[in-house]
Amino acid sequence: MTSVTVVVPMSIRRRGGRKRIIGPDGAPVRAGGDTAGVTTTRGDPALVKALARAFRWRRMLEEGRYASISELAAAERVDRGYLGRILQLTLLAPDIVEAVLDGLQGADADLARLMEPLPSEWSEQRAELASPRLPRQPGTPDATARSD
Repeated sequence: MTSVTVVVPMSIRRRGGRKRIIGPDGAPVRAGGDTAGVTTTRGDPALVKALARAFRWRRMLEEGRYASISELAAAERVDRGYLGRILQLTLLAPDIVEAVLDGLQGADADLARLMEPLPSEWSEQRAELASPRLPRQPGTPDATARSD
């Protein structure tokens, strides 16, 4: 009797607490091998979740479901300051949001950085997020350090 071995390149990845089988083309595989209708993101899960919350909360405010950020924060059981900082994500340039969802936002644009105040002008946001916050050359003074 002759045996045949079939090798299928795949990997198992954890996303959002769930395990997914990833096929050789990088797409998630569902039962039966179907990848149609599977929405996937390559972005940092924490950033993607924060963006989803931000746009959901903004929609709730715009629809008048809550009269204020404080009221919404109480209903969602989150700190008002946190909710306000997350809402700032809705002011990001559309191409920055897309880059975050695709995981192409750059190492400096993590959630903590995006929750800090950013310029309202999209071109200024792009410039600020594209430039390094700290000098890359060893031995140079920190550009963000105060000299007082």
